[in-house]
Amino acid sequence: MPSPLTDWVRSSFRSTPRRTFVLYPALVVLYEGLRNATPLPRRWSPLPLMLWGYLEYFLVGKYREYKRAGPRGFITPPDRLLTAGPYSVTRNPMYLGHLIFLTGLALAWRSRLAWLILLATIPWFHARVLVDEDRLLEKFGQEYAGYRRRVKRWIPYVL
Repeated sequence: MPSPLTDWVRSSFRSTPRRTFVLYPALVVLYEGLRNATPLPRRWSPLPLMLWGYLEYFLVGKYREYKRAGPRGFITPPDRLLTAGPYSVTRNPMYLGHLIFLTGLALAWRSRLAWLILLATIPWFHARVLVDEDRLLEKFGQEYAGYRRRVKRWIPYVL
């Protein structure tokens, strides 16, 4: 029978932001601390990437709430299609924030574990985006199809 602590951990880290911004960095710091006798990053210059990624996730979420386009998560599709602001540059700015953060984590700690987490997370997010896009196309139809033709999925003007 699971303990209350096990239940709390399981429910807490079901949230993608908690995994990205809390669990994964904690695991990397713990792993590197045990492996290298120091939990500190090996390079400090990539730390701004982590800040950028987190702020992109957080501020775009606030923007989405401000525009009344639905909650941060995608359990419930947005109430309306948001195509302005950061969504005019990339269709997935919040997910991109997660990946930018994890890239900074991998570069700063030069950790095999951090790279493994990043490389495992990229296809996971991509699969999630494909499901989200199907749901958005179903809900918003031609409006979303046109938006999808105009704005790149991941990297502005590239991919």
